[in-house]
Amino acid sequence: MLEASLANQLKTLLEKVIQPIELVSTLDDGPKSAELGALLDEIAGMSDLVSHSRTGDDPRRPSFVIRRVGTDIEVQFAGIPLGHEFSSLVLALLQVGGHPSKESADLLAQVRDLEGDFYFETYFSLSCQNCPDVVQALNLMCVLNSRIKHIAIDGALFQDEIDNRQVMAVPTVFLNGEPFGSGRMNLEQIVGQLDDGSADRTAAAISEKDPFDVLVVGGGPAGATAAIYAARKGIRTGVVSERFGGQVLDTMGIENFASVPYTEGPKFAAELENHVRQYDVDIMNVQNAAKLTPAEVEGGLVEVELASGARLLSKSVILSTGARWRAMNVPGENEYRNKGVTYCPHCDGPLFKGKRVAVIGGGNSGVEAAIDLAGIVAHVTLVEFDSQLRADDVLQRKLRSLPNVDILLSTLTTEVRGDGAKVTGLAYTDRTTDASHTVDLDGVFVQIGLLPNTEWLSGTVDLTPRGEIVVDDHGRTSVPGVFAAGDCTTAPYKQIIVAAGAGATAALGAFDHLIRTSVPSDAGAPVEVAVS
Repeated sequence: MLEASLANQLKTLLEKVIQPIELVSTLDDGPKSAELGALLDEIAGMSDLVSHSRTGDDPRRPSFVIRRVGTDIEVQFAGIPLGHEFSSLVLALLQVGGHPSKESADLLAQVRDLEGDFYFETYFSLSCQNCPDVVQALNLMCVLNSRIKHIAIDGALFQDEIDNRQVMAVPTVFLNGEPFGSGRMNLEQIVGQLDDGSADRTAAAISEKDPFDVLVVGGGPAGATAAIYAARKGIRTGVVSERFGGQVLDTMGIENFASVPYTEGPKFAAELENHVRQYDVDIMNVQNAAKLTPAEVEGGLVEVELASGARLLSKSVILSTGARWRAMNVPGENEYRNKGVTYCPHCDGPLFKGKRVAVIGGGNSGVEAAIDLAGIVAHVTLVEFDSQLRADDVLQRKLRSLPNVDILLSTLTTEVRGDGAKVTGLAYTDRTTDASHTVDLDGVFVQIGLLPNTEWLSGTVDLTPRGEIVVDDHGRTSVPGVFAAGDCTTAPYKQIIVAAGAGATAALGAFDHLIRTSVPSDAGAPVEVAVS
């Protein structure tokens, strides 16, 4: 069932299993059950420590449990975890089989110490690049703490559940039958929601850190590259990041990064973080910056206050907070977010199989989304404000060739409509006639560009009317000692490779600033920054 190269890789990885594990499947007479049974038979044949029995009695079919023999340590999948979830399957096999996790010892201990009974259900789609983080985190928690149970469910195979529970975005997680969260979450974030005192303890620990030479705010390509270049100078470097990788984590395919013909966003982001961790860099994940206070005197310390209340000091700061999907800002959009309004066609598209959807935006992202969705859903209505599409001509030709796509030009979206639980339609105005119309829909995919994550900097550094940080060719902002790079700045091209280069520039600019700037000593006399 697995292609030869993938099967050989998995067989090699299964050599890391040290505890016997059994795969217990629940199957029916359908083709998907036959496919799953064949996959599990193949995996069991790769290791003497893995066995497969078809004796399960779970109501979801096909499904299977990975259990450490003679224990209650197990994880469960409903569906066939291939696609993006194949890595989740591999990790589950290894971890249930006794291979240790690479997460920090403190975080693993925190999971083991959680008190209470937790039953998690995660709905995923095989095309979702955000889902594996959630699935893998919850699976690991099951291995560490026997009072935690988790089943990962392929929403495309269990459409009745998707409809009954009104799941319209993935990943969506239920805890003990109640909604727990939706969207990308890592282990730290999940544990933080379960452990009430976690955030306060983390904030206190962060506030106790000594001042940095360079503090990077943001962990996308610009921030990661800045951290690498700063650390290689031998200076004290820290990174504060809401999620390492930034918006790259939401990118399906990357084909234009020099020397890398093709990769996917989550893999690229993981490699970025691994690269940074090869240096002595203090990475503080799951943290949002809230306030920047410039140094009181030239060469003094810049303060960054976090949303948690923690405060960090640094001799220089590099802002690389990136950008997020731009919202339509129309009535109903926020109310029906993740209830039919979504921003990731790759992740959530399979949940709308056979339904009618709209795509807002006629640039490359919008047209690509409409093309992809047309192969899944019943009908796509593409809505573009301008009088013409802005996507590349080859994409436009492909879009216009599809029989289940309508294109509305010169159209202003005015409202997302729903029944209180989910999206039911879209209201819009024809800009050429001022006539108002509605269209019945089940989902709205918003693809109208990016908005820089700079609101917290208003009044501190110079911003353009669009909210971009104004920088010079050295990455300097209007505040001495504060630099910026990436999609949050005035850089004209919002590309991964451009952001990475700007991150290097900002780090070199910050280093140059440090070696040329005196810092006040405790006694009040200036002392030179020590760098190696």
